[in-house]
Amino acid sequence: MLPNGIDMTTTAGWLPVVFAFVMALSILAYVILDGYDLGVGILLSKADLLADKDSMIASIGPFWDANETWLVLGVGVLLIAFPAAHGVILGALYLPVALMLIGLTLRGVAFDFRAKSQPQYRVLWDRVLCAGSFLASWSQGFMLGNLITGFSQSAASIAFSALIGVCLIFAYTLLGAGWLIMKSVGELQLKAVAWARASLFWVALGVLAISLATPWVSTQIFDKWFSFPNVLMLLPIPAMTLAMFGVIVRSLNRLPIRLAQANSYGIAVPFTATVGVFLLSFYGLAYSLFPWLVIDRLTIWTAASSPEALMVILYGIVIVLPVIVGYTVYSYRVFWGKSSALQY
Repeated sequence: MLPNGIDMTTTAGWLPVVFAFVMALSILAYVILDGYDLGVGILLSKADLLADKDSMIASIGPFWDANETWLVLGVGVLLIAFPAAHGVILGALYLPVALMLIGLTLRGVAFDFRAKSQPQYRVLWDRVLCAGSFLASWSQGFMLGNLITGFSQSAASIAFSALIGVCLIFAYTLLGAGWLIMKSVGELQLKAVAWARASLFWVALGVLAISLATPWVSTQIFDKWFSFPNVLMLLPIPAMTLAMFGVIVRSLNRLPIRLAQANSYGIAVPFTATVGVFLLSFYGLAYSLFPWLVIDRLTIWTAASSPEALMVILYGIVIVLPVIVGYTVYSYRVFWGKSSALQY
């Protein structure tokens, strides 16, 4: 699986793998952590009571800003560790990246202005936050679709990327609804169950579309999945993903009855099972793409900085990464449990 001439015992061999792992870890953490708060932002469009919107904002208030740190780390690693790929990727994705940044900026502005505005203006900032969440989510899905198709500019590729953008909106919505099921009570909790149900079809469609398109765009990826005995060894991935969807459906069908009986058993199942779907999908995608940063064009070794530069950067990563992990774990530990009433 390694290109000819790559010696993994040398710094030029193993350092790019380390940075690829750190970048993948950062992106995965961002997708899950910022994914649920983007989902909650999207779901503001479905909430009709100001009290419900306040509760939804309160559930993500302590976390949303810190969650975006993982995006900064992932893009930073791409820039400094893989400059050749950074130029190709961000050059091809200039427009969706710009739209994503606009969306994230709108979210940040809306959070701050909502906290300082009069009650009659909060509806406006709720709409801005919702619009920013939609825009950022769709842009990230569009970028994922472009990455899978090797940044092709054909009509089919653009249509596929647009579809993945829509599916990622619903995937984040499912995460956000699962988060609200854990963090809220009463009618809002029941509404979150219904919102999660409504998202499932599009999430499954997105996973299926990516699973079919990824081996189709590259013969090397196709061979990695469907050559013997790989096909037998990899069967547990789609099987476990299907099982996770089954767990989500079963849990969402049972929760309304339990909640009506004031029984909170299993309220974390939809969220954790959705995270399981994300983890399995990410693993399958990482297996498909490795060692490519740009499919059939740039590997992690051909796109990497010099070994000397990577070694210096590694010292910084060794310090920064544990700090980010530490304060992320600490913040979730401090603010875990049901969200309290929002007060300004």
